[in-house]
Amino acid sequence: MSKNLTSRAEDYSKWYNELVVKADLAENSAVRGCMVIKPYGYAIWEKMQAELDRMFKDTGHQNAYFPLFVPKSLFEAEEKNAEGFAKECAVVTHYRLQNDPDNDGKLRVDPEAKLEEELVVRPTSEAIIWNTYKGWIQSYRDLPILINQWANVVRWEMRTRLFLRTAEFLWQEGHTAHATKKEALTEAELMNNVYADFAENFMAIPVIKGVKTESERFAGAVETFCIEALMQDGKALQAGTSHFLGQNFAKAFDVKFTNNEGQLDYVWATSWGVSTRLMGALIMTHSDDKGLVLPPNLAPSQVVIVPIYKTDEQLEIITNKANDIIKALKAIGVSCKFDSRTTHRPGAKFAQHELQGVPLRIAIGPKDLENGTIELARRDTLTKEIVDMSDLVDKVNGLLKSIQEELFTKALNFRDSHITEVDDFETFKKVLDTKTGFISAHWDGTTETELKIKELTKATIRCIPSDSKSIEGKCVYTGKTSSRRVLFAKAY
Repeated sequence: MSKNLTSRAEDYSKWYNELVVKADLAENSAVRGCMVIKPYGYAIWEKMQAELDRMFKDTGHQNAYFPLFVPKSLFEAEEKNAEGFAKECAVVTHYRLQNDPDNDGKLRVDPEAKLEEELVVRPTSEAIIWNTYKGWIQSYRDLPILINQWANVVRWEMRTRLFLRTAEFLWQEGHTAHATKKEALTEAELMNNVYADFAENFMAIPVIKGVKTESERFAGAVETFCIEALMQDGKALQAGTSHFLGQNFAKAFDVKFTNNEGQLDYVWATSWGVSTRLMGALIMTHSDDKGLVLPPNLAPSQVVIVPIYKTDEQLEIITNKANDIIKALKAIGVSCKFDSRTTHRPGAKFAQHELQGVPLRIAIGPKDLENGTIELARRDTLTKEIVDMSDLVDKVNGLLKSIQEELFTKALNFRDSHITEVDDFETFKKVLDTKTGFISAHWDGTTETELKIKELTKATIRCIPSDSKSIEGKCVYTGKTSSRRVLFAKAY
């Protein structure tokens, strides 16, 4: 199992691909560019969904569902959005198949079944949702509308990688409508903060909050707020985005309302989303050469119990004790699994749970029962200790909290040690090629310079940090005046 993993130092990309498959998270499908998320991988995604869904509802949002298909005329109504996604769209042109008269037993598209208007398979749902909101909104009394959708989207990708970039992926997308610009901006920032809270407190991933440059914004947005994370290979990963859309979509779909002064105005909008790309972030932030390392707050099973026995009688006694432990742990909210499979030896079970990143492993044998002890192993540090049965529940509870905190601290220390201030372009390139990570550098504020740096180094401006201070300096590339530093990095 883990012994067959390529090491991160040898080939990080290969390590990632092998780990996703060998840990039973996902695999490539028969459909080019698409993936099958396997039960263990989906169980982690479900934990993410559950926590995010709770956080959305705690901030006043409701779930709804909108069609997968978007008529082309609606999709192209907001021109910048349509232009931004046009090259990634899958399009439905016909509605029926028929037997192929020239190829017995095969099917073909019925040439007589051409749709009157093509349907775009949603790459994002602004168009269909804002067309719907037009019928929902007449007065300020109808606002705000705070809707979230859990769905799949399709963005036609030629170069794919499991979880990080696939033609079809799962996500949530929030779409809200407001009476004022201030309310919409507050909403967009609120949801970016929700994403940061989730990333740090559940995924144990430190993130930098900021805004995107004009060229990196969501197509059709006035402002894009984001959270950026740093992976172990020194590349950045955009972990979530929240967009202030201004009145662009309201104007495109003629969504007006009568305000409390009796005047007709366009509503103000936001949209925000995270996807199964977060699975890739989780894997690449914490895992090691032995396999997954999962933060306890998102592990499908926080504890696994492996019995060590020779006879059926011993297994029965151990099983009874394991059931008592599971009941006690469940009572304090800890998820626990008893691996009673008779088809696998203990060593194989240890290897599998290590590969799949279960935070804590308990091993119980006949001697442990005699001594009133158990062996407790941590996945993150690979350390073991002998614990008295009477102290087990408190010990497990404390260790799970420690693991969660220590994973975050480890990732934070790595991230902070890989933020490098640079003032000249030669050093900029050298740091990118050797140390990697985020580069904090002055930028003259022009898209032209931003694109030139990307062309020469493949590094992009990940964000303008929210906490960045106004400090005069000179652009790292052009030498022109700059008022603040921004963060560059190579990215996924």
